[in-house]
Amino acid sequence: MQLVTAVSAKDISMQVRIFQPPKTSMQSGRARTERWVVEFEPETARQVEPLMGWTSSADTKTQLRLWFDSKDEAIAYAQRKGYMYSLEQPHERRITPKAYADNFAFKRTGRWTH
Repeated sequence: MQLVTAVSAKDISMQVRIFQPPKTSMQSGRARTERWVVEFEPETARQVEPLMGWTSSADTKTQLRLWFDSKDEAIAYAQRKGYMYSLEQPHERRITPKAYADNFAFKRTGRWTH
């Protein structure tokens, strides 16, 4: 005889990832990089379909992305829904100022090539 217990929706906690997406390699500007994204982590493994070789999954929540204007809004949403979340801090962009005249400076350490 098998004992089956009912599991409520509150007992199952979904995992989400909160991050700020980097700019794509095709972008030159910084548009759409200030917003924060909430993305659901996959709950089931992907399977390879034997005939065509495509990968598929029964988990449709991985296709969902929620966009927020601030990190605090994204965290508040995850806490309000009872999701476990992992927060990824964005990498700071460091810009080193350069001048065209530095290419011809006398103190330049590297070789000058065309």
